[in-house]
Amino acid sequence: MPVITNIEDLRLLAKKRVPRMFYDYADSGSWTESTYRANEADFQAIKLRQRVAVNMANRSIRSTMVGEDVAMPVALAPTGLTGMQHADGEILAARAAEAFGVPFTLSTMSICSIEDVAARTTKPFWLQLYVMRDRGFIERLIDRAKAARCSALMLTLDLQILGQRHKDLKNGLSAPPKPTLANLVNLATKPRWCWNMLKTPRRSFGNIVGHATGVGDLSSLSSWTAEQFDPALSWADVEWIKKRWGGKLILKGILDEEDARLAANSGADALIVSNHGGRQLDGAMSSIAALPGIAEAVGQDIEVWMDGGIRSGQDVLKAVALGAKGTLIGRPFLYGLGAMGEAGVTRCLELIARELDLTMAFCGHTDIRHVGRDILLRPR
Repeated sequence: MPVITNIEDLRLLAKKRVPRMFYDYADSGSWTESTYRANEADFQAIKLRQRVAVNMANRSIRSTMVGEDVAMPVALAPTGLTGMQHADGEILAARAAEAFGVPFTLSTMSICSIEDVAARTTKPFWLQLYVMRDRGFIERLIDRAKAARCSALMLTLDLQILGQRHKDLKNGLSAPPKPTLANLVNLATKPRWCWNMLKTPRRSFGNIVGHATGVGDLSSLSSWTAEQFDPALSWADVEWIKKRWGGKLILKGILDEEDARLAANSGADALIVSNHGGRQLDGAMSSIAALPGIAEAVGQDIEVWMDGGIRSGQDVLKAVALGAKGTLIGRPFLYGLGAMGEAGVTRCLELIARELDLTMAFCGHTDIRHVGRDILLRPR
């Protein structure tokens, strides 16, 4: 087993072990991927201010997110097809998150169902929701989340229509995947992945198949998903979902200050500054570039979080310094999952926590809750 020192090590190992179509699905952006790249690059442009001769004892990176105690201000983001990075992926990731003490968010487009994850964890997790045209399905999904004791609902606002991702088209990624010769040859080089996948019954969209009207198997799923994302989504739908859910609501996909004010006025508990990992509007701002203005505009009225481009604990610290009360990681934990299963997700969290702790200390702070722009040389 190679020595894993950073998230990049996990990425390279995942690339070796996960079939190309599923690795590319996770590790790609839309069109030219300029926003996907900017999410990471813009973090690198932010420089830290080192301090010395400061008492660095008794450090704490513990915080809260929507009132929940967390081991660090990091949650696992909702990611579709997680169970195709590794068999039973959502269950393994949720277990790792629970043991570490950070929130896990289950995607509507997960392989393992809400009930699967709830039966194999002991603490409440969060559910991410897409608004579909079939409002009956949404109502049932919300009711299932309540029955599973989910402690927050995360409503994604930036996927009314799908951005085009060239790699998915070239790889023939669909539901079910196209068994092209290239894909079959590639699968033959991933025996560990294939063996694990053969051992699990979870190879479909567990939240949808058997629950959505007219979707009884994979063959009927493709047409359903193509038709169901609702381009007519509005703030009235947000209000309807808030009332139907009745619990903590998180709005994901905010990049504009005007939208941030609407989110704050909606009564939601938190918003996430996010460009969907660079997978929707190519050419949009990076999440970290959009964060300071949004935090300044609405940070007193609603918890402001961010995701997109985080690859280290240093990135988490920079986001906190620029106004984020919490962050989410998607690709980093997927790399860990694809590389080493549950142990890989744990290793991802360990790496980020240690980097966050040490970098905070070098910047002269001992409590993550007190970190501000004073740690940055170039706050914007």
